[in-house]
Amino acid sequence: MDKGPIESPISVEDIEYQHGDRALSIVGNQRITVTEEDDIRIKRKTDKVILVILVWVYFLQILDKSVLGYGAVFGLQEDANLTGDQYSLIGSIAPIAQLAWQPFSSFLIVKVPHRILMPSLVLGWGLAQSAMAGCMSFQSLMAARFFLGLFEAGCLPLFAVITSQWYRRSEQPVRVACWYGTNGAATMVAAALSYGLGHITNGSLREWQIIFLFVGLVTVVTAPFVYWKLDSDIPSARFLTEHEKAQAIERLRANQTGTGSREFKWSHITEMALEPKTYIWIGLSLLLNVGAAVTNTFGPLIIKGLGYDKYVTALLNIPFGAVQLTVILFGSWAAYKIKYKSVVLAAFCIPVIAGLAMLYVLPRDGSQTGGLLAGYYLLAFLFAGNPLIASWIISNTGGTTKKSVLMSLYNAGSSAGNIIGPLLFNKQSAPEYTSGLRSVLGIFVTLIALTGIQAANLMWLNKSQERKRVANGKPAKIKDLSMVDHYGRDQTEVESNEESHLGEKALLDLPDRKNDEFVYLL
Repeated sequence: MDKGPIESPISVEDIEYQHGDRALSIVGNQRITVTEEDDIRIKRKTDKVILVILVWVYFLQILDKSVLGYGAVFGLQEDANLTGDQYSLIGSIAPIAQLAWQPFSSFLIVKVPHRILMPSLVLGWGLAQSAMAGCMSFQSLMAARFFLGLFEAGCLPLFAVITSQWYRRSEQPVRVACWYGTNGAATMVAAALSYGLGHITNGSLREWQIIFLFVGLVTVVTAPFVYWKLDSDIPSARFLTEHEKAQAIERLRANQTGTGSREFKWSHITEMALEPKTYIWIGLSLLLNVGAAVTNTFGPLIIKGLGYDKYVTALLNIPFGAVQLTVILFGSWAAYKIKYKSVVLAAFCIPVIAGLAMLYVLPRDGSQTGGLLAGYYLLAFLFAGNPLIASWIISNTGGTTKKSVLMSLYNAGSSAGNIIGPLLFNKQSAPEYTSGLRSVLGIFVTLIALTGIQAANLMWLNKSQERKRVANGKPAKIKDLSMVDHYGRDQTEVESNEESHLGEKALLDLPDRKNDEFVYLL
């Protein structure tokens, strides 16, 4: 029930409040009551608008990116006269563009309203994908894929920041899984589309051209829809009443990560640059996405190398997509239930190691086709890693600028991994690609070790935070409302005890190390 706008927004002169979140203009220094029913209603409203857009747009981004492999199956390399490692370079140029664009991406995510930024990116990469249908040479394909990567560069960091600005920390892993899980859905759809569109006979267009043109145009027509429906942040949300906006902001106070600011703060970058956990996040991203190249660029070619024709190759990637979708959703659900993302991430690396070992050691003489396919499908478990790492980062980072820059660095690590990955799979080792498989096998063992190091680092940071709280006259241990299952019920309990004053700095757009109430999640 709408109780009208919140009166007496904050008007203090304190410098911290002047540079805080945009949400302060609505709630000021007041505390808003949010019942369990309010919490559920606002969450559902947000899902129907924000999450739906995130899911659809991310699906299109993965679909546009993944059809390159099917283009290769349907004759792209022959028609464009690609020789040597040119196909590998085409697979690497998009992440090269993403890597180069990250500094600008992090700035744009802070300064440009998301309602403007997202449809602009969608339109750009949709046009680039459509243009690929007209590329008949190595040079033109490189140019089109470069612009595809350039416009996609801001997608993952933007989506992660949006998720952190609309949802509580306990809700973020499942929401990230919903939009990132479209990796699996896009794999299935790309396989089915390639199978269907590949049967179209047209005198002027090749099969791969029809595939590229279709998915590109679907993306282009999506851009105006995103502009029409998306809201930039909670204060500008058209689907919430004024009182619901205040409640939505109050829901996120316990996150201690802020709800969004348009001020780019260099102090956030300084703090981030001095933290070891920053470089561990980048390392995790890089290692994981080197492995992702096995399936993104060379997956269809590996299956085709088992002796299947191009149509069966396309169909056999549908079960792979189903496994992808299942493990992404299950992995994020497990992180939500267990509360330890590090444990879940390490556990999901084990099936990937097993799959890589099977592809490496099993003979390709036709006697072990089933085992090789099973090994390939086990690689789908690696796709649970990116949403876990992304939600792990945003839940452990305070401040809009710090979060935006760190997610851009995460995406830079991902891009670097996607650049390195295809280069490990040189054409001379096709179709077994044993040297690349051996390299990726060692990479995933290293990934597990690095995950453990980050968990230990976050544990140490929590001890440091406890010492700060005690020195400032606060309890060492505080109840983290951002991770409870029933927010409204637990909020009432906290407001009635000695911890009621906590959360006063939650909307001041502070980086996590400057906020002694911040609790790191393992």
